[in-house]
Amino acid sequence: MISRRSIMAAAGATAAAGSAEAAASRSKPLPKGFLWGTAISAHQSEGNDTNSDTWLLENVKPTLYKDRSGDACDSYNRFEEDIALNAALGFNCYRFGIEWARIEPSPGIFSNAELDHYARVLESCHRHGQTPVVTFSHFSTPRWFAERGNFAEPDSPDIFARYCTRVTERLGSLMGMATTFNEANIQNLLQVMPQYAGLIPFTRPMIAAGAKATGSPKFTSLLFSDPALTGPNLLEAHRKGYEAIKAARPSLPVGVTLTTQDIQAVGPNSRADELRAKLYGGWIDMAKSHADFVGVQTYTRIRVDAKGPIDPPKGAEMTDAGYEFYPAALGNTIRWAHQAIGKPIYVTENGIATDDDTRRIAFIDEALKGVRACIDEGIPVHSYMYWSLLDNFEWTSGYGKHFGLVGVDLNTFKRTPKPSARYLGKRARMNLL
Repeated sequence: MISRRSIMAAAGATAAAGSAEAAASRSKPLPKGFLWGTAISAHQSEGNDTNSDTWLLENVKPTLYKDRSGDACDSYNRFEEDIALNAALGFNCYRFGIEWARIEPSPGIFSNAELDHYARVLESCHRHGQTPVVTFSHFSTPRWFAERGNFAEPDSPDIFARYCTRVTERLGSLMGMATTFNEANIQNLLQVMPQYAGLIPFTRPMIAAGAKATGSPKFTSLLFSDPALTGPNLLEAHRKGYEAIKAARPSLPVGVTLTTQDIQAVGPNSRADELRAKLYGGWIDMAKSHADFVGVQTYTRIRVDAKGPIDPPKGAEMTDAGYEFYPAALGNTIRWAHQAIGKPIYVTENGIATDDDTRRIAFIDEALKGVRACIDEGIPVHSYMYWSLLDNFEWTSGYGKHFGLVGVDLNTFKRTPKPSARYLGKRARMNLL
């Protein structure tokens, strides 16, 4: 029997195809080699990441996590299906994370079985014509690393570099590109973005519960630790990690991804420059000296007046993630990264949380216009990767926020592409912005 939902889905897919054709009519082809893809992370999609600090924090009381990650999207077992789907939609690259907590379950003890697992993931990418873009650390860390103080400890950069060396020696020849950290300045964003900054006091009881559960007063996490303590060590960890990866495979392009929200000055005496300096810290200089490229990861804008961040304009459309629908932010942050850092630019994340897929298509269309304008201005932009391929586990928001191009039934794990997946995939197949 044909259901109303299937009829609506078909209609949506037809409309998406038509809008892709319309977009193509006003676009110009991109240079061969432009990467079109999607992104996922290990903890958010694989499931049962039981040896990580994040898994622990999901299960203590009190916790800020609305859901437990549990099986997530079961991508640990279904990676072949996900990569094949990514290729079938029309994409030529797949950005994913390898899970440190799986690979190094105890200090200095590496799992050959888990390294072999990620080798199979990488080999699948190549079988399906996908350039694998690998993230070495996407927020979660091994529980033992968190128990000893995470990146607040002086020797943490050396421990991270040891991990990078071991992984690259085994997997580096299969990687297409790599980044050390996902959104290396994420802690700074939590300090400057109002809806996140307000949560900081509520993280302390959760971290205290984690310390109690582990019996370690030093327990902390990457996401919720004090950037004054961890910031310098994260910079050094990237530097040493970059050097370790390059030593093991000199030809592998290694970059850093940053959270690059569009900071806009409003009115006289705006504190926008002050906020921008706080958001990026030392990462601009680090990217200049120890990165082959910079990954731009943009979702919205932050408006700043003389007193600091202010609310979106009255009547502004908001996404389900609680910030302003503002796809033009991407073009602006690309321009900023080009001017401030001067390295090749890859859009490694851009997307929207919404249950209205027509708004996702509209967001993507406007964001791509910004990318096209930047390329026309001579800025070296080499990719567009949408976050995310799947509706997955969105950290403290749990499963209630849907960024994915593909829906996932959390009981059966069935993947269902949305019209937006067909829309962006067709743009990718035509290689048109």
